[in-house]
Amino acid sequence: MSFRDRNREDGKILEVDAAMSGSLVFRDPVNLRINGRFEGNLETKGSLLIGPTANVHAHIIGDVIVIAGKVKGEILAKQKLTIVSTATVEGQIRTSKLVTEEGAVIEGTCHMLSDFLNTEELAKYLEVEVSSVIEWAGSGKVPCVKEQDNWKFERKAIDEWVALGKVK
Repeated sequence: MSFRDRNREDGKILEVDAAMSGSLVFRDPVNLRINGRFEGNLETKGSLLIGPTANVHAHIIGDVIVIAGKVKGEILAKQKLTIVSTATVEGQIRTSKLVTEEGAVIEGTCHMLSDFLNTEELAKYLEVEVSSVIEWAGSGKVPCVKEQDNWKFERKAIDEWVALGKVK
């Protein structure tokens, strides 16, 4: 097992070359590289690189994700997902921007996130109950606008709101 933690001018870099299972949650931005096996839940801020030798079976949430190895599971890339030519991805993808190189293999579904989310989409995005989103919108706790009888949520404003720790 190899785990390296380096501080550089470009920020904190964590490199994992191991077989791991469980939940990894990073609340602060980090550049995470996985080169080994991982199974479980993975939530990152910053960038995540799943290297060409990696084999990951997980529920993944991140800002910027690059996949070069094998991934099976659900992926939510809040800003951008890049799937390089050596990658094999099986599962459900949600992202606002998708880059796929020739030769990459994708088996599953892909849902492109728009700049505005409705109540149900926001509940999925934040992994909370729809009733919580409706309550937050009605009380003004979450940034939103009401059009006719429907709430609309700007994804960028929601990301900033979440970054400030206002989700409770």
